[in-house]
Amino acid sequence: MSLQTNITAALKDAMKAKDQIALESLRAIKSELLLAQTSGSATELSEADEIKILQKLVKQRKDAAAIFIEQNRQDLADPELAQAAVIEQFLPAQLSETEIETIIQEIITNGNFSGMQAMGKVMGLANTKLAGSADGKTISTIVKKLLTA
Repeated sequence: MSLQTNITAALKDAMKAKDQIALESLRAIKSELLLAQTSGSATELSEADEIKILQKLVKQRKDAAAIFIEQNRQDLADPELAQAAVIEQFLPAQLSETEIETIIQEIITNGNFSGMQAMGKVMGLANTKLAGSADGKTISTIVKKLLTA
């Protein structure tokens, strides 16, 4: 079943349940997917493209929530975090930091990389290998830690 079919089914369920946060989240996903389909030359989005869109939406919600929390506006942060949780349901399972660290260490060892000058190459390989299953910020932090160690 494609992501769009899953989103449509979840949207119907949220409408029946009158779940406003889920409705907003699912409509945002559907809107972004539709925009991506109509803006590019390809009519069909790949699974990797869909995952990138979902990750972007989750990141936007979490960044907004962080700003609201920083400004002592928990009342605005809570809906953003709830929407992020709804969107995350459609992402593949995220790897733990130790699993990510193991994979990145393997990349560094196999490629014989060392020092911060190799960060770009390691990040490129890590992002390709971990696409959709790890956050870019987490990958970056672990790569820095392992290259400077």
